[in-house]
Amino acid sequence: MNTNLTLDDLASPLRLLRLLAADFGHLPAPTVNVSPIYPDQLELALHTGLHDFEAWREALCVAPGHVDYHVQGDGRTGVLRATVVYAGAELELVGYGDMAVEVLAEASAA
Repeated sequence: MNTNLTLDDLASPLRLLRLLAADFGHLPAPTVNVSPIYPDQLELALHTGLHDFEAWREALCVAPGHVDYHVQGDGRTGVLRATVVYAGAELELVGYGDMAVEVLAEASAA
């Protein structure tokens, strides 16, 4: 971590956050992370289900092929992750969902 960074050094991801709030304020609220460890990155994490990740993915025009998927927590939590450059900053979008809930929802839709 660079201890000589200032708030101005985080301007790129903060500008991106402002843009996203203005353009996509209707989307589910994510957990937001801006860090001096990764000063050019904005992370949006959605802990409310994989469907909220999908809403953000579609709004940001991230192709499904650019999304990584894995399972953690002994198979109980599905994780979707996509990293894209958006408005000059690196945006990392992460979604977490309870696999039991997701499987039940898919089964009832069939």
